[in-house]
Formats: sequence, structure tokens, C-alpha cells
Amino acid sequence: MLIHLTIKNYALIKHLEMEPSARLNVITGETGAGKSILLGAISLLLGNRADTKVLWDESAKCVTEGVFDLSAYSLKNLFEAENLDYEKNTVLRREISPNGKSRAFINDTPVTLEVMKKIGSRLMDVHSQHETLELGSRQFQLRLVDTFAGNQKRRDDYDITWKAFTSARKEYETLLNDSGLLKQEADFVKFQLEELVKADFQDGEQEKWESQLKIMEHAEDIKTRFNRAIALMGNPEFSVLSSLAEVRSQLNPITSYSPAYQQLFQRLESARIELSDILSEIESEESKIEFDPKRTEEVKERLSLIYQLLQKHHCQNLPELLTVKEGLERKAEKTNNMDALLADAKQVLEKATQAMEKKAAELSLFRQKVFVPLCSQLIALLKQLGIPEARLAIENEPVPPGPSGGDSIEVLFSANKGIAPRPLAQVASGGEFSRLMFCVKYVMAEKTSLPTLILDEIDTGVSGQIAIQLGTLMKAMAQRHQIIAISHLPQIAAKGDTHYFVYKDNSASKTITHIRKLEEAERIAEIAKMIGGAKPSSLALENAKELMQS
Repeated sequence: MLIHLTIKNYALIKHLEMEPSARLNVITGETGAGKSILLGAISLLLGNRADTKVLWDESAKCVTEGVFDLSAYSLKNLFEAENLDYEKNTVLRREISPNGKSRAFINDTPVTLEVMKKIGSRLMDVHSQHETLELGSRQFQLRLVDTFAGNQKRRDDYDITWKAFTSARKEYETLLNDSGLLKQEADFVKFQLEELVKADFQDGEQEKWESQLKIMEHAEDIKTRFNRAIALMGNPEFSVLSSLAEVRSQLNPITSYSPAYQQLFQRLESARIELSDILSEIESEESKIEFDPKRTEEVKERLSLIYQLLQKHHCQNLPELLTVKEGLERKAEKTNNMDALLADAKQVLEKATQAMEKKAAELSLFRQKVFVPLCSQLIALLKQLGIPEARLAIENEPVPPGPSGGDSIEVLFSANKGIAPRPLAQVASGGEFSRLMFCVKYVMAEKTSLPTLILDEIDTGVSGQIAIQLGTLMKAMAQRHQIIAISHLPQIAAKGDTHYFVYKDNSASKTITHIRKLEEAERIAEIAKMIGGAKPSSLALENAKELMQS
């Protein structure tokens, strides 16, 4: 449950803190005082998006932080699944900077809005007037049925089979599509592959042939220069090596006179040996040079084939062309094995379809089992809330299985005697919608372990004795869940275990919204104002006391 809420720099809120009780918390205030603003700030902890327009001071960041006591709820696995540290007192925080950048944290660990939404939705359920309108949607009604039936595990099991089915279907359809394309281009692929196989290119051969061709085309010049170098280095009468031999003979007798002389001699000897080795290699390379027009033409033809196929397959080099060859081999193999691949994929799809349809049928069976008891419980609650002739029915239209199963749920409702139940959006007034939505929340709350339920003016269109009954039911809900109810009704306010008052402060240059917890005397005064206006009479004060005592 929420044990501490801090809001800074959000809309009309400069700084606000509250510590709601574990049971029924009522928030009241004049219209426009900022009750809905408070709800907007809280919704940031559910991963809702926001922009810089929400900043009270556009030069500072907005911070919304909620501290939740999770000790009574089994949520450790959820945190571990998201690689988050689990703490008994978990902190959710959202920050909106002046430049519009939004950051989310759970126990000081940065998270995405998706993760914030996943965790936040398990800690709080925020009912807004928009959600009341959602009551008419079939998806919401299906969620109601599943919650009442305790179908979460069955929904999870079905979801696994649904994902396996969609994956198998996609694989089969992809193969089927590939099969048609491969058959169309099979001859072309075969021709291209045979051409490359026949060429039998080896990695690195392009560079080898290009180097050899350069040597062949310049063989005469290379041979001439090699022979001149050999003469300069190895001529018996006068050459570099013979000169070095003479220098060596001059230095050898004096090497014993100084370590420096010995070092010079050794360096000279190393140079002589290295030059002798170079001469040997030059002679070896010179002997290999010969002008062979036939061999030159063969190399040119090989390179021409390489260049031709590189251009044909839009490749920059031979490794790229070899990669193309591998791709063609895979295509050819896939074409040859396509019938077997299709048969295997079809078998996998059939098994996945059977498993999915079986789980869909099980899920549908458990849904249908609760249609009558769910309607009965909602009708009983609606009677308590002043709709004695309420009638509800649930129609189920079997549909091809989809992400939610094989059911299309439609809740039919009638508030008046003699009027047949019809789809919700066609028959319910605003007040009836609010009461029905409250009953739905009441029923769903009984079936879940959600820590905190926030109700935003769910009492719209309700007054008098019905409002008292609504407050009584809220009080009962608060025995199992923390409730934060934004209300405009004194009957609801009187039922609160804790009463917060939201008000505007216009004393400064810019309006600020504040919230404060009311003590008993202040609560009586505030409830009296809700009954009798800004200057309540003594009768209004007595009525307020009576409501509080009841």
C-alpha cells in the first residue's frame, strides 16, 4: 500500500506530501482546487507520459515519488523478473526535467516507462472517469469476467499457447511464401550457382593473380634490373660485397685493441652477411622471371572471369562473391528440401493450433461458469445502491481464438422494470454508470490482492441515502485494500478513516495547490460546508456530526 506520497513542481502543486492510512482515505475540496491534478501526478507512477507543460516552475524539474509497503503482497518474483532489487518499502519515482526529458526509477534503479507501468499497475489501480466510459468496451468486460473467475493462471497458460501458435503460423506462412518465390527463381539460382561452382574461386586468389600479372607484364624490365643489381653486389672484381670484404680485412686485426673496435667489426660482419643473403634472394627471384605469353593470357582470362562475376553480383571483392555463393547454396538446398520443410512446419502448426484451441476451450468454460454468479453479485450490489430493478446478463459469442481467447463478451444491463437488458452504452445514465462501475470495482477488488485502489469521483450522479450506502461499501472494501477516494459527497467524506482537504492558495503571485489532513473538528466543519455551503448553519454542523457518527 502507499505509505508516503511526495509531489514537487507539478501543475499547481509546488510541494505536497501526504501519508495515507491503510484503509479509506477521502480527498475533498472545491471544484478546481486541484483534486484531479493530484490524480494526474499519481498517474506518473503508473508510467503515464507527461511533458514540460506540467511544470509549476518551468526552470525546475518535477518529481513524483511514492513509497509503498509491499510486505503483505507476493511481488518478489515480479521484481526479480525485471532485474530489480526487491525492498519491503519500495520507492517509485518519476522526474520530468525542464527540457522535457523524463526519467523513471524503482528503488533508485533507472527503468523504462514500460517497466514502471508493469510494476506500478501491480501496486495501484487508478479509476478515472475515462475508465467509467471504458465499462462499455468488450475488452474491459472480458477482463471483469476473468478477474471474477480467477483466470489469471489460465490466461497465462493460454497466452503461452497463443504465442506458440502465432510463431508456428508465421513460420509456416513464411516458408509457404518462400516456397513460391524459390520455385519461381529456382532455375536462375541453379544457373548462377553452377557458374560460381565451375569458377571454383579460392579466397585470396584475386590478389595473387593481380600480382603475378604485374610481374609478367614487366618481366623484361624486372630481369634487367635484377641482373644489374647482381653485378653491382656480386661482381668478383668490383662489387659491394668485395669492398666489404676488404673493409673486413682492415678491421679484423685491431678488434682486440678495444671493445668499440670489436663492436664495429661485428656490425660490419652482420651487414656483410645480410647483403650476401639479399644477393642470393635476388639471384633466386631473377631465375624465376621468364616471359610466357601463354601463361600471361591464362592469368588475364582468370582475372577477367573474377572481374566479370564481381560486377554481375555487385560485389567489391572475392570474399563478398564467395558469400553470395554460400547464399545461393543455401537457397538451392532450401528449394530441394522445401517439401520436407513445409511438411514439418505444417505439423508443428497443427500441434500448436490444437494446444491453443484446447486452452481456449478451457478458458471459455471457466468464463461461462461465472456468468450467473457474477451477474447475481453485481445485481445485489446495485440494489443496495438504489437500483432495485437492476438486471444483468452476459452474452458470449464464440469467435476464432485471438490474443484474449475465443470469446466475445457483451454485458447487458437494464436499470428499469419491464426493459430488457441491452448493451451498457445504450442504456445506462451517468449516475447508473458510476454505480455500476463501483460495483464492478468492488467485485474485482474482492478477487485481487491489489494494494491500493484510487477512485476518482466514482460517486458522480449519486446522492442521499444511496451515497451513504456507497460509502458503506467503500468502507467494506477498505478492510481488504487501501482506498483513496476523491469525492464531492459529504456522505462519502464522513466514512473516511482519514480525510484530506485540497485547496488553492492565491496569496502569492502564482496559484498553489495544497493538501492537508483534517482533524476531527476540521472534518466536521468541512463536511458541514459540503452540506450547507461556505457558511454552514448549526443544522448542517449537526448533520455533519451525525454522518460522522454513523
